[in-house]
Amino acid sequence: MRVLVVEDNRELALSVKKGLEQENISVDLAHDGESGEEKALVNSYDGILLDLNLPKKDGLDVLQSLRKEEMESPVIIITARDEIKERAKGLDFGADDYLIKPFELLELKARLRAIVRRYHGRALPQISTGGLTVDPVCRRVSYQEKEILLKPKEFDILLCIAQRHPAVVSSEEIAEHVYDEDFDPFSSVLRVHLARLKKKLAEAAGREVLKTIRAKGYQICD
Repeated sequence: MRVLVVEDNRELALSVKKGLEQENISVDLAHDGESGEEKALVNSYDGILLDLNLPKKDGLDVLQSLRKEEMESPVIIITARDEIKERAKGLDFGADDYLIKPFELLELKARLRAIVRRYHGRALPQISTGGLTVDPVCRRVSYQEKEILLKPKEFDILLCIAQRHPAVVSSEEIAEHVYDEDFDPFSSVLRVHLARLKKKLAEAAGREVLKTIRAKGYQICD
C-alpha cells in the first residue's frame, strides 16, 4: 500500500510516516497544499491523509481540485478543526473519512484499511480466491489454510495484485502502489521480489498461483 500524507506539522507528519512504515506501508510526504496536490495528481495512491490548515493552499481547496480532476484515491481529512460545519464541508467536497487531532495512530491505521477496502469494493478485510487467502490486517497468506511465509515486500506485491483480482496488474502499477517516490523504476528489485513470490506460492499450492501475462502484467490464477 502507498499513502500520501499532506501535513504542514513536520513532527506529526514524520511520526505518522514512521508509524505507517512499521506496517510496511510506503509513505510520501508533502508539507503544503500545492505540493500535496501535485503529488496526488502525478502519483497513484491507495489513500491520502490530508490536513485542512495548510500553507500555500487550504486542504479543502486541494480536495476540491483533486475531485474536479477526477482523482479517485480515498481521502481521510486530518485536522484540528472539530466544528461540524468543517467536517460536513470536507465530506461534501469528496472526503471519505475524517479524523480530529489529536488522534491515535491505531485508529488511523484502521480507518485507512477500511477506506482502502471500500475503494476496492470489499466489505471484509480478507481476500480469498482459488484456495488462496490474503489477510491484510494480520498480513498473513495461506493456501487451503496452509500458511505461506512471505517477506514484507512480497506480501505487499501479492496484496496489490489480489486487491485488483481478476484484473491483470502491470509492473508499473505494482511499483506505484508498493514503493515510495524514492524507488528506482529501472532497478531489478521488483522483478526479484516477483520471482520469489511466484516460487513460494507455487511450492505451497503445487501449481501456478501467480501467472505472468506477457507484455501486460500479473494475475492470480483461480
